[in-house]
Amino acid sequence: MHADEVTARAHEGEVPAVVVLAGSERFFVDRAVAALREKVAEGGVEGFNEEIFQGKGMTAGRAIEAARTLPMLADRRFVLVRGVEAMAPKELDVLAEYFDDPAPSACLVLTTEKLDGRTRFAKRAKKLKLIADAGPLKLPELRAFISNEAKQRGLSLRRDAGEALVEAIGTDLPAVDDALERLALYVGEGNPIDLDAVEACIVKVRVESIWALVDAVSNRDRPTAMRATASLLADREPPLRILAMVARQLRMVGRMKGALGAGMPPQEAAKQAGAPPFKARELAAAAKRFRPNDLRRAFTVLAETDLALKGSRRPPELVLEGAILALTR
Repeated sequence: MHADEVTARAHEGEVPAVVVLAGSERFFVDRAVAALREKVAEGGVEGFNEEIFQGKGMTAGRAIEAARTLPMLADRRFVLVRGVEAMAPKELDVLAEYFDDPAPSACLVLTTEKLDGRTRFAKRAKKLKLIADAGPLKLPELRAFISNEAKQRGLSLRRDAGEALVEAIGTDLPAVDDALERLALYVGEGNPIDLDAVEACIVKVRVESIWALVDAVSNRDRPTAMRATASLLADREPPLRILAMVARQLRMVGRMKGALGAGMPPQEAAKQAGAPPFKARELAAAAKRFRPNDLRRAFTVLAETDLALKGSRRPPELVLEGAILALTR
């Protein structure tokens, strides 16, 4: 079973008593977790019957007690344990015993990047078909993923456009998801996504230049931000593409801020944010500089600029520069 099957079943109302999301692709893990959490919360007070734990240093008893606690004003409880591979072997054995008699009024979600198949935990989970694969995609799987994601959105994606997306974005699944959303808005309802649309909206903008721009925005360093913007424009990067990449990096900063706030160490928080581990320190610094109100304001500016770039008669370079000025006030 794949993690996306867990997501699809959750949307249809099927919530497992236990599921082990195994793999390092955070996009699949986070999407399945979000779908299960949303379904469990239906009809109740959001967050009221929910408990989230980190595996490191944790006892299995805490998760089991949380799962066996009767829900209040709802049908189920949602219990999430991230990184169960960090739990002691004896604690994993206790969880394996729980698999045989799980609480019917709870959904226990266990995530792990690496599952040791020799453990009692893994063997029992495999026998009971509790494991959902959330591993990274290979190139042929990526092509099928993009095609399937487009179909689920009701989009017609030309083959050459799909290949161009693979070439431009690679296996960065959050970026693929974001690209399809932007392409749907760009072509309009009922129109196919062709190669011209991909070339107009999606490109491999120089990542280091984008990071320099985002860092300058977070520091309210207007001169540096304007120089970074001018450099990208000088390389003939379309303003809409630059804006999209800035938005993507800021979303990463927002996810990093949330992960750090939940107590995750920087390296793990960077993974959850969709960033490479070597960016953990830089991303953590940016997350600390951005206050929640700053991020909300930034996304408002970005949304308004996106509309202006698509509908204004002003030169797009001036529209983008105006946004950078607004972000660095």
